[in-house]
Amino acid sequence: MEHILSILIFFPAFAAAIGFIVDKDAIRTYGITVTAIEFLLSCFLWASFDSNNAGMQFTEFIPIISQYGIAYNLGLDGISLFLVVMTTFMTMISIIGLTEKRDLKNLIITVLFLEMTMVGVFVALDAIIFYLFWELSLVPMLYIVGAWGGKLRIYASVKFFLYTFTGSLVMLVGMLYLGYVYFQATGNWSFSLLDWNMMMLPYNMQLWLFVAFFLGFAIKVPMVPFHTWLPYAHGQAPTIGSVILAAVLLKMGTYGFIRFSLPLFPDASVAMMIPMAILAIIAIIYTAMVAYAQEDMKQVIAYSSVSHMGVIILGIFALNVEGIGGSLFLMISHGIVSGALFMLVGVIYDRRHTKMMSEFGGLARVMPMYATIFGVMLMASVGLPLTIGFVGEFLSLLGFFAVSPVLTAIAGLTIILGAVYMLVLYKKTFFGPITNPLNEKLQDLKGREITALVPLVMLVVYLGVYPKPILDPVDKSVKQLVQVMYLKSVTPEAKTTIASVNTIGETK
Repeated sequence: MEHILSILIFFPAFAAAIGFIVDKDAIRTYGITVTAIEFLLSCFLWASFDSNNAGMQFTEFIPIISQYGIAYNLGLDGISLFLVVMTTFMTMISIIGLTEKRDLKNLIITVLFLEMTMVGVFVALDAIIFYLFWELSLVPMLYIVGAWGGKLRIYASVKFFLYTFTGSLVMLVGMLYLGYVYFQATGNWSFSLLDWNMMMLPYNMQLWLFVAFFLGFAIKVPMVPFHTWLPYAHGQAPTIGSVILAAVLLKMGTYGFIRFSLPLFPDASVAMMIPMAILAIIAIIYTAMVAYAQEDMKQVIAYSSVSHMGVIILGIFALNVEGIGGSLFLMISHGIVSGALFMLVGVIYDRRHTKMMSEFGGLARVMPMYATIFGVMLMASVGLPLTIGFVGEFLSLLGFFAVSPVLTAIAGLTIILGAVYMLVLYKKTFFGPITNPLNEKLQDLKGREITALVPLVMLVVYLGVYPKPILDPVDKSVKQLVQVMYLKSVTPEAKTTIASVNTIGETK
């Protein structure tokens, strides 16, 4: 289908604009219908995708400011394909399972505008267009947290905005400088990633530009020590805000590292392998310990997200096919699992208006279906084999093992901490006697909640047993990425490192 990427970007925004005239009693059905159509379009995109083609597909190019090389340039490869599919899927699921009742119409319209910006980030091939979608995504999320959040919603939303906006401004400076460097080298301005990938930059310039882009991406991930905005944002956001934030928005940061930092700054990426790995391991250990100390279920999952993002960073900076491919798979699995866990916390909050573990106990007796689905998602979160969480974690660690067996062993052992705090949460909430009379007659999952959660359970099991449908298209594009890094490296040390952590025949 011609212009399918543009349709995927702007259809939710067009539907959101029409949503203002939709009756408020029909707005939930309208929102589900729109997001379902968007998801089906992304499935058609997947079905039409050529898995044997590692390059960009479904490309669109329309000049906007020709003299400065700014163009409406879109494209999609195996790296971004499943992030688009996950975005449309999780947006649909979040609206199906929506528990918020206050001002529902404006909330759904805001989510549809947010979906436009998220899809735009993953398919933009022009740095300026990428940046516009990147920044525009802040506005709907700011509104969702600030208008529908908890008591500290204003503080949480402002902190979220200031952190991410500040990092993005530094990244913008790096983008503008890269455009200037391209002009100096060729006599023409361009902000196309495909053009930038043809440049070989001096080592010192790579280091400075790596830092500029690092600030934008690291704050979005978020990496320690830039993570402090996330627990507030999750803690105060409504359930749908937390689901989309964890499932999609955090992945924009890790996607940025893969799409920009690795191919544009290969020598700097090699130089930063160990420092990035140390930051990732600190995040895994520190946030896991903080999660263990929490009494609020939502905060446990929020800190768990930071810990899992540390594993993703570890895989990315393995700089090999296994690590990068595993990190992309883990981005998908974390999106599904963390989104489901936040939705499950929203279910119990809707019934009891509290998220404190001390208020519960014995829920497995009165809500057996809820307890079962929560247990499946918990096992996937801790990386139980034959669940979706295991595949990405295993490949990410396997990839980094080629870089440093010692650091990989430390990271692997500290992931065990995730099992500790998640099992403690499950024990306190679902086992033991029912000590609070308010919990004795709680209703188990409703039809709408089952409709939202069962597909997630099915994906957790199916992709845990058979991950090939995702790994195959990803593998081709990741191999090409590694090849680009090898060819663009300007120092012998970087070439040797990239070759040594990859199969020689795939990098030479």
